[in-house]
Amino acid sequence: MTAPSPESDAVGAPGAVGVRRLMLGRTAAALATSLIPTTLTLAVVHAGSAAGALGVILACEFVPMLLLLPVAGVFADRFPARRVILAADLTRAAAQAGIGATLLAGGVNVAALSALAALTGGAVAFGTPAVRTLVSATVCGPQRQRLNARLSVWQQLAQFAGPGVAGSLMLGIGAGWSSLLTAALFTGSALTLGGLPTPARHSATVTATATATALATDNADADTYADGNNATDSRDTVRRAPFLQELRAGWTETRRHSWFIANVLGHGIWNMTAGLLLTLGPVIAVNHLGGGTAWVITLQSGTAGMLAGVWTAGRLHLQRPLIAVALGASAYALPLAALAATAPLPLLLAAYTAGMFGLGILDPLWETTVQQRIPRHALGRVGSFDSLISFAARPAGLALAAPIATAVGTALPLAVAAVLVGGANLAVLLLPAVREHPKAAQAVPAPLVSAGAAT
Repeated sequence: MTAPSPESDAVGAPGAVGVRRLMLGRTAAALATSLIPTTLTLAVVHAGSAAGALGVILACEFVPMLLLLPVAGVFADRFPARRVILAADLTRAAAQAGIGATLLAGGVNVAALSALAALTGGAVAFGTPAVRTLVSATVCGPQRQRLNARLSVWQQLAQFAGPGVAGSLMLGIGAGWSSLLTAALFTGSALTLGGLPTPARHSATVTATATATALATDNADADTYADGNNATDSRDTVRRAPFLQELRAGWTETRRHSWFIANVLGHGIWNMTAGLLLTLGPVIAVNHLGGGTAWVITLQSGTAGMLAGVWTAGRLHLQRPLIAVALGASAYALPLAALAATAPLPLLLAAYTAGMFGLGILDPLWETTVQQRIPRHALGRVGSFDSLISFAARPAGLALAAPIATAVGTALPLAVAAVLVGGANLAVLLLPAVREHPKAAQAVPAPLVSAGAAT
């Protein structure tokens, strides 16, 4: 096994200052992100604007985020992750400050809010792939799982608290000041990156030609992976390939890993079925389980299960983590089946707790596996495809739930969703790359094009 590079030891154990700063910054960013939809929704509704105006504003944030994710993956591999995230956080801070100023000026200016929402969505896209790369560069392999688990705990808590905090701020100080507070959170997140003791140099981004050559001459199994810690730091001696070439090289790298594609598709189905559950679940709870209180209790049980899963994941030492990832994702079939059968509330609570426990197990193990198996020079681009599928699937489920339920009722779509999410994620276990203990990390050899040769 290749010895870890100095970059892997930049920050030691998860108690180090750099890791604490990273956790604080990402938690602040997650809280700020979770405040935005509720703040905008309440501001538009309070101003008496039509629902169509709210839809336009939210779409202007969502669409650029999806479209720019593959582009952002290239940037995450071309430039130091810390700088990319810093720029993304400061951009979001500026956009939220602009939204706050617009709301404080009085009324809802749909055009201005839409433009600022689009800027926010674009910044989210650019920051997302770089976070995975930054975590990989901040701690060495054995510590990544614990760091990913801790990040997941605090980010999930922030996302859970966000809507309630936004509602309280709206009632207490108004939407304009709430947006300014959101801007302050993004600014604080950016400031934590300033002192993050990651290496001065980013791991190398190889040219698309070099990547293609390496892939053509690589006689190893297609799923032999390269730990990001083994990437050669040669940023100053690498000639950049054209942007589109690097984008294609990222897709080529993605297709090399059958385990990655199969899991991403399974997780996409998970997100789509979650959209169905979150839309149809309250309807079933109100009509058959005693009212809205039953659904609130169900959501709270799921939160407890998820946090327990994340806590457990941080303490697991698995030789085959992708098996646990597949089982964790497939566990979401339990609450879907319980709702489809209109199960009694205690059974639904147990099923939803188990399903969300599976999510808690899944998230840190998946992040750690991706960071270990995908070469760091391509981690941003490969990871962007993962984010693209996940971000697009949840709204699709939310949008499809109501018309499908109107046509055929709630039981059938929930039952089909249970079969899909269970089957798709358990089918991943059929892949040898998932079931077998992975080989020791070996960096894929990639010839470098020197700057001198280029001239």
